[in-house]
Amino acid sequence: MTRSAEIMERYRQVMFPAAVPYHGDNPLIADRAKDQYIWDVDGKRYLDFFGGILTVSVGHCNDEISERTMAQLRKLQHTSTIYVNESMVRLAEKVAELTPGRLQKCFFTNSGTEANETAVLAARMVTGNPVVLTLRHAYSGRSMLAMSLSAQRPWRLGGVVDPYVKHVRNPYTFRAPAGLTAEQVVDLCVADLEETIATGTEGRIAAFMAEPIQGAGGFIVPPEDYFRRVLPIVREAGGVFISDEVQTGWGRTGNKWFGIEHWGVEPDIMTFAKGMGNGSPIGCTIATPEIADAVAGLTFSTFGGNPVTMATTLATIEYMEAHDTPTNCAAQGERMAGKLAEFAAEFPIVGEVRGMGLMQAIEIVQPGGIEPDAGRTVAFVDTCKEKGLLLGKGGLYGNVVRIAPHLNVSAEDMDIAMEIVAGALADVS
Repeated sequence: MTRSAEIMERYRQVMFPAAVPYHGDNPLIADRAKDQYIWDVDGKRYLDFFGGILTVSVGHCNDEISERTMAQLRKLQHTSTIYVNESMVRLAEKVAELTPGRLQKCFFTNSGTEANETAVLAARMVTGNPVVLTLRHAYSGRSMLAMSLSAQRPWRLGGVVDPYVKHVRNPYTFRAPAGLTAEQVVDLCVADLEETIATGTEGRIAAFMAEPIQGAGGFIVPPEDYFRRVLPIVREAGGVFISDEVQTGWGRTGNKWFGIEHWGVEPDIMTFAKGMGNGSPIGCTIATPEIADAVAGLTFSTFGGNPVTMATTLATIEYMEAHDTPTNCAAQGERMAGKLAEFAAEFPIVGEVRGMGLMQAIEIVQPGGIEPDAGRTVAFVDTCKEKGLLLGKGGLYGNVVRIAPHLNVSAEDMDIAMEIVAGALADVS
């Protein structure tokens, strides 16, 4: 028995079976990692192009960041928010400096789930309305509210439904009614939003919450004018706009710090997590002053604002600034998109390739059609692993391959990864 098999046998005895690892009966048992690579316990090396679900943003065990983490760990490890630490203040100042518009005040937590919960709480308190509109195919986290906000059956557990959460049509052009142009898809979404407000609410809402590019939904990129069309309707109904940047934030979409900046609108609240801390547990909600001030009463997060997490996250963002990772995301994303377009033309199982920056997807379908092929998607991702490349999966139908390397990925590693992708597509075709 290999060491991997022995560890998995122990894993099954002590872990919830709902936490299913990738790659079926042959999951990767991680032993160590450095920069772009992960090694398993049996010594095999993998090029990581998923980063712990878009979380290891600038390389595993990044030396510059690790040094600052250890320095803070030796100085002050934890106080909770009952005391103030300067690392928390410095990070909040940096987030306010980089985010668009009038966003100014932060609340720190441990995850994207908690960041989204905080955003909805703030929206409901400032507006006095409970109704939140969000998109079909969205994913917002694993708490009771976050599962209600999520609109994918596999991620809604326990029969939990918040009656004040309403899901509207998302601008998924590949799976829109046949023959519609991108502009007509937006028209359809606008009409659905207006009808939902007219029929499912009293005409007033707390918020519209959306990812600039849907992450777990399968890296679904909206038409360019989608947000400019829907936000006036949201604001007319009294709602604020929450931009969920848990996956799109911090330069991943290329050339800009945040995904929503590509669409020419300003959010009232933004949420972050994942890559913001390069693997350190972090959640952040930032809002305009009047929205933040509306959260009246007492609240706290035991580990939110933890000095070690704050120092690590600030080090991560400053590393991104120093190395201009948004520009690298654009350049290497363009390199990847070009290769994926070639694969789409070559392989009939590729229904669509899409994305921005280093957030690119392959939607795998039955050859020559649009019927989702989840089985072949699993086979493709498993084949890439066997060839030494780690990729992600997603989408409501389980048929979208998600490719999201670290933000400082090199052209050489991109070429190696694309060569492996081409070989795996040939194998599973």
